[in-house]
Amino acid sequence: MKELDKLEAILWSIALPGFPQLLAGSLVKGILFVFLEILFNMMSHFNKAIMLSFLGETGQASEIVDYQWLMFYPCLYMFAMWDAYKLSLKEKEPYTYLPFAFGAYLVTVGLMYAPKVYLFNLFPGPVFLPILALLPGLGIGFLIRSLIVQKKVD
Repeated sequence: MKELDKLEAILWSIALPGFPQLLAGSLVKGILFVFLEILFNMMSHFNKAIMLSFLGETGQASEIVDYQWLMFYPCLYMFAMWDAYKLSLKEKEPYTYLPFAFGAYLVTVGLMYAPKVYLFNLFPGPVFLPILALLPGLGIGFLIRSLIVQKKVD
């Protein structure tokens, strides 16, 4: 059983949800996250959409992706990341889930709007629009967390 630091947990979870849990010895949870990641990824054709998006073919990425399967992805991804982060904590930190939850919410909303949104006459598609939506989601979550923690201290 390996002790993870916060950055290590987040970076491994970004690489593949479930890896930090496996490293920390939470085998059932880690295997479940890896399995679900592979299932949602394959069924949604997300890897192909990522590849096409990075090649500038966002329209084609939007056509091949299965949005019904991909809608599960943000919540799984962010929950696995939060769980990895939580595993790395030496002492309990209150409300650490808020940035991850709001990140998942806004990525999901970004995914819902992805087939229709153009930014500056560019079509970001099912990969880049949700990534852009992650930033305000995390920001809102961190802001709410800091307000709650500050209010409890006062």
